[in-house]
Amino acid sequence: MPSSSASWLCLMRSRLAAIVCALVAVAACGSSPERRVEAPSGGTSAGTTATATAAPAQTATAAARPRLVVLGDSLTAGLGLPPEQAYPALLQQSIDAEGLRFEVVNAGVSGDTSAGGLSRLDWALDGDVRVLVIALGGNDALRALPTEELRQNLSTIIERAQARHITVVLAGMEAPRNFGHDYVVKFHQVYPDVAHKYNVALVPFLLQDVAGIAALNQRDGIHPTQEGAKIVAKNVWSVLEPIVAAAHS
Repeated sequence: MPSSSASWLCLMRSRLAAIVCALVAVAACGSSPERRVEAPSGGTSAGTTATATAAPAQTATAAARPRLVVLGDSLTAGLGLPPEQAYPALLQQSIDAEGLRFEVVNAGVSGDTSAGGLSRLDWALDGDVRVLVIALGGNDALRALPTEELRQNLSTIIERAQARHITVVLAGMEAPRNFGHDYVVKFHQVYPDVAHKYNVALVPFLLQDVAGIAALNQRDGIHPTQEGAKIVAKNVWSVLEPIVAAAHS
């Protein structure tokens, strides 16, 4: 298990008493008017994100780009950050800098579990989606949901994406240690097991080098700051870059 994840898990242990309150707050963020997710209509552009209240009009060229969808929770949505500072927006910057023709869609919803991500998968995969980054499981861990449910939900998401010939990248998460050693180990193992079974690329830990570092997290100790989001984007980009480049060629 990454060393930075261990620091994060120790921090989470001290916050156990506040988990219930935090979950309520996160769920509220997921349903607030500013962060409401609406299924795309016929006129929705490829650049519309799940967290923005209104996206600028896209040119015909941008709208014609194939999509790269990041399916996640509040970490992906960029809770507490402007949309342009969330890590999917930073991935878009990296893609543009490389001259790759992909439009990143931020399909992050605050408070979502792996089951929630699965329930809105059809909307997330609407249009010409070529690559799917799955960044789910943080809320499963905070709620100590059964690891087999996480495994099944991630597996179903991957199966349905691969049935559409979409390339998948899976981002791993970790569980708080206060839920017990067995749970922590089983949760951790879900990600490499699923990645191996379906032959998909794995980002070992989405919050590597960010989790547990106060200067890189907001006051809740969970959601990255602007600088933290940059590191998260680098974690994902290190795995995603060759995949996007290959899909572009």
